[in-house]
Amino acid sequence: MHNVSHGLNDIASILSNPILNTDSYKASHYLQYPPEASAMFSYIESRGGRYDRTLFFGLQMLIKEYLCRPITPAMIEQAKAFFTAHGEPFNEAGWRYIVEQFGGYLPVRIRAVPEGSVVPTHNVLVTVECDDPQVFWLASYLETMLLRVWYPVTVATQSWHLRQTIRAALEQSSDDLTQLPFKLHDFGARGVSSAESAAIGGAAHLVSFMGSDTVLGVVAANHYYNETMAALSVPAAEHSTITSWGRERETDAFRNMLAQFGKPGAIVSVVSDSYDLFAALDVWGTELKQDVLDSGGMLVIRPDSGDPQTIVLQTLRALEASFGSTLNGKSRRVLDNVRVIQGDGVNPESIAAILAAMDEAGFAADNIVFGMGGALLQQINRDTQRFAMKCSAIRLGDQWHDVLKDPVTDAGKRSMKGRLTLLRNRHTGEYRTTTLPVVWDERTAESDWDDALETVFDSGKLLIDVSLTDIRKRAHAHEG
Repeated sequence: MHNVSHGLNDIASILSNPILNTDSYKASHYLQYPPEASAMFSYIESRGGRYDRTLFFGLQMLIKEYLCRPITPAMIEQAKAFFTAHGEPFNEAGWRYIVEQFGGYLPVRIRAVPEGSVVPTHNVLVTVECDDPQVFWLASYLETMLLRVWYPVTVATQSWHLRQTIRAALEQSSDDLTQLPFKLHDFGARGVSSAESAAIGGAAHLVSFMGSDTVLGVVAANHYYNETMAALSVPAAEHSTITSWGRERETDAFRNMLAQFGKPGAIVSVVSDSYDLFAALDVWGTELKQDVLDSGGMLVIRPDSGDPQTIVLQTLRALEASFGSTLNGKSRRVLDNVRVIQGDGVNPESIAAILAAMDEAGFAADNIVFGMGGALLQQINRDTQRFAMKCSAIRLGDQWHDVLKDPVTDAGKRSMKGRLTLLRNRHTGEYRTTTLPVVWDERTAESDWDDALETVFDSGKLLIDVSLTDIRKRAHAHEG
């Protein structure tokens, strides 16, 4: 049965087969282009959306995982069996040509803006070109896989903008900006649709922050972006580790956390609303206060229910009454020995509201860390930044022709035309999308503008292998 089905019952091999990593209708497209077509050019852009700038990240992961391994005859047989049974034609000759002429490596050239670049929307971010007449259609066939870069770009973009929100609060209320990378912790692993989403989205968050409980995201960042350890975490309680002691022994559960993990310089996070947050805060500030002080560590209290803005202020006030606070150089109060982590109901709006409420109440942003789950990795989609990949040029015979769509029913879906590239002004940092070859006129004086795209992949070879360290430097080069 296995031989007859050509491996169609082997889900692992199907998921790793690039020929099948596409949409069904793509299989028929090679028969739909003009017969004289000999090359194709496509591009990816964000056509606007929630944010006016996107932080580009994640293409290197996709290329390493899907394009750096060759197509094999077994993959062709597997795909042929699938599409034939699925009701689609299959370009067996085209795929066998790739194996015979290129050793299975796809003869496409991918250029992209460097990862970590923050680029205004409505600009080209990635271009894909195939100029082999036998398989020119590859530039569009890869759309399904490559356009999934929308996900890490959108996660990285949201986290980058949240970093700016938190940074502004720290600049206004804190003496210590070094804590910024640890102010938004990734709680999103259980709220995403798959392990792969946890890995890709979790890695994207780490461009702007260094705290995460999404193990697969940290592993992916380490693996695909050449890091030893991309993020850190701390021992933390969950409801089961507290409630397993029973309500009458909740104080013992808290005390055990301090005994197990409390030591000089350590951070211990304890969820404290399993039954009655306010009673728990009272216990922390009375019966357990000396244990906290004697530990030499930092106790972080996690309320996990109620209105986030209200609960954070109530928690801060209760802890201040028990542990005291110190006035910093910005005339804001910083709690002594304790902090708060808010991990419930955290999203871009609630983060801004909580920080504003804290500042109005005289509390420094030092006092809070945010844990963000579903809103960080899952409550986004391709339309958050309106990502699209479109064909913008086709070569018919020896002549390139512009290609575009311009629906009268939706001007927002108008695509760009021509073989495109992205220019960056070396003095102002301004970006501008233009066509190839670049015409150097008064607006784009050659001395002021550079091509911002770089060739990252060509015919099976990854040409640029950037580290997360360098991406972080690029993303945050102009802060402060």
